Amino acid sequence: MISVVTKRAGNWLASAQMRPTKQRMALAEALVGDGHHRHVTAESLFERVHSTGDRVSLATVYNTLRAFCDVGLLQEVTVDGSRSYFDTNTHDHPHFYWEDTHELTDAPLDQLKILQLPEVPRDAEIASVDVVIRLRRKFS
Repeated sequence: MISVVTKRAGNWLASAQMRPTKQRMALAEALVGDGHHRHVTAESLFERVHSTGDRVSLATVYNTLRAFCDVGLLQEVTVDGSRSYFDTNTHDHPHFYWEDTHELTDAPLDQLKILQLPEVPRDAEIASVDVVIRLRRKFS
């Protein structure tokens, strides 16, 4: 009998017509198997998958995350030039980046108001608008 986690992961991959290879299934189960959205780095996903006993190389994790982004299963959120997070919630929404813990969390969309974007050159179009609000904890 197929577990709920495996079924959820398989359906997620099927929604983008991705073949459910063993490595993709292991990563998909870690990403969406419990039905909750999450923000991961390649390294944190690698560690999570290895903690379950699955063996996937870090290079495979990076390549698979890119493939998931390419087909619209994940959204990449870059917080600085050297750190990317991958979000299972692909709808447009802002993020909080906690500088002290290097954690990315969702910010309330209903509180964000973007009134106007600048005009773009005639030969360009806006691909996306990313809102990352950097936070640090106050110490009294």
